[in-house]
Amino acid sequence: MTEPAYVSIAGEYARRIRGGELPPGTQLPSYAEIAKQFGVSDIVVRKVIELLRSQGLVRPVRRRGIFVADRPNLVRISPERQLQVPEVTFGTESEREIHVEREAAKVHATDELAEVFSLAAGDELTHVITRVSESGRPISISDTYQPLGMTGTAGAEVLEETITEQLPTPAHAEWLRTSPGDLVKSIRQQFVAADDRVIMISNVSYPQDRYDAFVFRMKLTPDA
Repeated sequence: MTEPAYVSIAGEYARRIRGGELPPGTQLPSYAEIAKQFGVSDIVVRKVIELLRSQGLVRPVRRRGIFVADRPNLVRISPERQLQVPEVTFGTESEREIHVEREAAKVHATDELAEVFSLAAGDELTHVITRVSESGRPISISDTYQPLGMTGTAGAEVLEETITEQLPTPAHAEWLRTSPGDLVKSIRQQFVAADDRVIMISNVSYPQDRYDAFVFRMKLTPDA
């Protein structure tokens, strides 16, 4: 999926804030100045500021403008992060070195996966394991499944996310280096097409202390 301009611009500001280039209390340029600098509309700039606010990175001051927050928190935002590759997503969260490794293979669908994708048990699926580390510290691992012939989230119209705290699978526990009995933040993502077909699912684990908050954003329509 193509990264929207507001996600890209917000990501640049996030990197500068978390990297210390824009310290707490710094006033951001005006909406008009940001729009001119990046060649975007005022609507795009408003979405940039909304995203930065939801991440806890900036705060508005009435009649003065937008300022960098005193204590920026690390907040996981959906669905914007789904529009970025992990290298970009995690790169906006830290100035540390981010390393992403992927392992892809074909696997046979379990009864559970077969039901999700409306397939027969044993049919082949694509399985991608994505492992992410930050300066050598493991910070994320995910298992993603898709029917053969499908790639990415093209065609998806709905993203469903279920967030829980639970015991990790053995593979996730090994990567995240959790102690026996430790919980992780677990997110199950399901991407659904207009005809209600599930085109991709992903099970993601993070260390329990990775994020201060999890925020899901959705656009409400008159028919919603």
